[in-house]
Parts: sequence; C-alpha cells; structure tokens
Amino acid sequence: MEMENFFKDKYPPGIPSEVNLNEFKTVIDVFESSCKKFANKPAFSAVGVTLTYGDLDRLTANFAAYLQNKTNLKPGDRIAIQLPNLTQYPVVVFGAMRAGLIVVNTNPLYTVREMEHQFNDSGAKALVVLANMAHMAQQVLPHTGIEHVIITEIADMHAQPKRTIMNAAVKYVKKMVPPYNIPGAVSFPKVLAQGARFKMKPVTTNAEDIAVLQYTGGTTGVAKGAMLTHSNLVANMLQLKPMLSIKLGEGQETVIAPLPLYHIYSFTLNCGIMLITGNHSILIPNPRDIPGFVKELKKWRFTCFIGLNTLFVALCNNEEFQDLDFSALKVTASGGMALTSDTAKMWKTVTGCDVAEGYGMTETSPVVSINPLNRIQIGTIGMPVPSTMVKAMDDDGNTMPIGEPGELCVKGPQVMKGYWQRPDETAKTITEDGWIKTGDVAVIQEDGYIKIVDRKKDMILVSGFNVYPNEIEDVVSSHPDVVECAAIGIPDLKSGEAVKVFVIKSNPGLKESELKEFCRERLTAYKIPKTFEFRDELPKTNVGKILRRELRDEEIKKTA
Repeated sequence: MEMENFFKDKYPPGIPSEVNLNEFKTVIDVFESSCKKFANKPAFSAVGVTLTYGDLDRLTANFAAYLQNKTNLKPGDRIAIQLPNLTQYPVVVFGAMRAGLIVVNTNPLYTVREMEHQFNDSGAKALVVLANMAHMAQQVLPHTGIEHVIITEIADMHAQPKRTIMNAAVKYVKKMVPPYNIPGAVSFPKVLAQGARFKMKPVTTNAEDIAVLQYTGGTTGVAKGAMLTHSNLVANMLQLKPMLSIKLGEGQETVIAPLPLYHIYSFTLNCGIMLITGNHSILIPNPRDIPGFVKELKKWRFTCFIGLNTLFVALCNNEEFQDLDFSALKVTASGGMALTSDTAKMWKTVTGCDVAEGYGMTETSPVVSINPLNRIQIGTIGMPVPSTMVKAMDDDGNTMPIGEPGELCVKGPQVMKGYWQRPDETAKTITEDGWIKTGDVAVIQEDGYIKIVDRKKDMILVSGFNVYPNEIEDVVSSHPDVVECAAIGIPDLKSGEAVKVFVIKSNPGLKESELKEFCRERLTAYKIPKTFEFRDELPKTNVGKILRRELRDEEIKKTA
C-alpha cells in the first residue's frame, strides 16, 4: 500500500489528511493578517510588559523602517538575533522579515567560537544582541562581516522611568551585564524611536524565499544552516492548526512559552501557530529559575503549556508548582526530546492534563507528527500532521511493511530547501524525490501512530538540544594531554541524556576536573561532558573508526 494513502482514514474526526496550503503565501502575510484581525488582543508578555497584536504591527514597522532607512541592509541580507524570551524578540524577528531580511536565530548561550562560526557561515551583516552577552559579541565582531549592531537591555520595552530603573538594577545591583565596548552599536529604544520617523516600505517577498537560517549540527559536528523558506514555515503553521484547534480556540488562549524562541520548536509554535490563531504567549526568559518561573505562572490563568520532558520533571518536583490552579489547562505539548511515560504520568497527576507528544526536526520546520489532542497515545509521537507523508525505510531504500522498524523518512511542504551553501550535505539528507532522512528508527503502527524505537545518528539529546559527538571530540582531543577520545550519550534523569567522554591520555597526571574546565571554556554549558572515563584503548573497526555504539552498549549493560 502507498504510504500516502495509508494514513487517510486513520485520523480522528475533525482532522483532515490534507490542508489548503495556499491560504497564505509568506510569514509576513500571516503576521499582517493576524495583527489586523486580533489588533486589540494580547500577543506576547514578558518581564511585566504585554504587547497587543496592534502594538506588534506598529513596533515591527518601526524596526523595519529603521533597517531600511538608517542602514545599508537590503532584502536577502542576514541578521543574527541573539535574544532570550523577551518581547523584543518578536519585534525584531517580524520587523526584520518585513524589511526582507533573513533571520539567523542565535543561541544566547553560545561561546565565542560557536558565535564566530555561525556569523561567518551565514554571512550575517547585522546583529541584535542582549546587553548581558554583548561582551561576548565584542570579542567575535572583529572576525566577522557584521556591520550593524543593535543592543537591547532586559527592560527596554517598558516606558520611562521604569525602563531606566529596571535596567540599572539588572546592571549595577544584580551585576548581570559584564562591561563591553562596541563602537557604533545602537540601543534598541533609539532604533525604534528613529524608525518611527520613517514609513516602512513594503517589500515583495516570495513564498520560496528563505525566511530563516536555523542552525543545526550533523554527524560531522559542523553546524549547518537549514534554509527554511516562507512556504515551509507557513505550511507547518497550517498543518498544525487543525491538529490543535480540537481544543484550542482563536484569540482566547493563554500559552506558557518557557522554551527558547531561537529554537525551532518554540519558534514555530509561539511565533507561528499561536500567531496565526491570535493567541497570547507568556514568554519565560529563564525557565531554569524554577522558583521565578512558578512565581510568574501564578499571575496567569493559562490554558496551554509548551514544554519538554526535563522541564516537566523539574516543575512537578516543585511544591509551589504542585499548588497552582490548573483548572484552565487543557493542552500540554511536548517536543524536543523523548517524553518518558513516568514523566507523562507525573504531569497528569499534578496538573490533570494529558501530555501530547510530537516529533520534528529543524529541517522540517519542525513538526512532522503530533498526538491528536482528543486521542493521545503515550509512548508514541502521534500521527503525521496533514499533507505530510512518512515511511520507514531500510538501508537499501526499501519501504518497510507496517509494524516493521526502519529509518523514518518524511516528505511534505515543511521540508527545508536544503543546507545553506552545502549542496553535498543536502544531497546526503534529502533524496532526489524529496524524502528527508531523519536518522531516527521508527515503527509505523497499524493505527497510524508512530513510535521511535532507536536513533540511527550518534547525536546526543541534552534537555532537547542536539549535541554532536564530533564537536565534543574535536574540543577534548585538542587538549595537549589527550591522545584520542570518543563521546556518547548516557541516560540522565535531569536532562534525558548527558555527555560522557572516553579518553586515552598521554599524561598519567591528567585529571577529570582539568578536562571539565578545559571544555567549560570552549563549549556551551549543555554540551560540557558530565563524566570522563580514562581508558588504555577504545573499540575500533578494522579501518580504525571508533565504535561509539559499542561504548553505548557497555553503558546500557551497566544500568540494566
């Protein structure tokens, strides 16, 4: 049976197998339509500021007008955005898109080395950065082609004098802003004020134009930019809409958004599907601060929560969270990493709400499948979103029968255009007839639900973030006392997986603490190995390739 026909009669009532993908052409069309339709409704809130859709329309036009009139940036140029979850983020992203720029989402936790690679690989000409990490940007900028820097502070969306008071407290009392000096940098409030003096000039954008360069790693360890077009992102919004509208209405939901908007999962859900449905996203700048997070949750009668396994566990173990009023909560979505059945049960016990797990990847904008909200099956990643084909394939490219495991392959309008300036990598990932290979081994069940059973790639998933063994190994092996090493993922209660590195050392005096400090200076926090094990030799193939899987199997036996 053809896989595209297999799913047609599997969807619950109310969910179509196909959707009309021509409703909107670009993300800008969606944005401008929502701003008009929901003008007086709240769109985003963070640190005491709420922006309505009308506010977003005005502020993004001001930001776009500044870019058009006060810089030499032109449509198609790349702008790196390095911000946590603040209301500045949607203003900058949609303002940049309205000016025709390509957004390069940048993790605020990146090290200097990681920032330099991404800025240069993308050819970014502009950077919007939070003052708290501007000292890092200062080190990187001389080695990049970035010409324009805009710096924002945490409270910049507040009116005066509150803005100045709060920003001063962050800088001088909490000492959260290390000193920096970036000549020519412009403050965000100044950008908006100057932009307001001009009229934004509408830009002609096509559906196949790149909207976002979303960086992701690979088994090579080199971060690559997935070219997500306007049509890719719009398609995923339209595909998700019927899956979520079973329980979520238009313009009436309050959605908790703790996951970083620079990550494609949260980007598409909070700056995509919640935008197209006119709903209200509560942005949490620092979800690792659980007491602060819970304090913010107390302010809202929230109806939807978007999270991942590690966050659900941390919250459910907090007594104040357990005492919150969950009577309005009707949807909890999980993605980014595998949801364990224990966590799903715990969340249901505490909140009374089932968790709907979904699956996606950066290269698919990102959602491939999600559990129908009225028919959740724990332990699965649900069913393909409408207008999406999936199949399981063996190593020879043959489609596996229903119920038999194989590499999950996906075809649909949300599949990326390719990797930025890497046609060879694109060809390895996307077949000539448009199927993208996910690297995950899955079983497609008779009922149409999909279950992930193994990971083909060596990628390690730490708290929903991809960590690639080659990158870790490149850093560790650069230590003068390391002969060779191998990195794998090991189970971790807090983060799902953690990095473990097996090391052959040339200096008998080398200690684990030294290697951790060495990595701390060169890697983002979630990539830092949790444990090191020193060995005399590593398992290898006949041609000398280290067998990571053998090391993983050893670790599994230890915990069995």
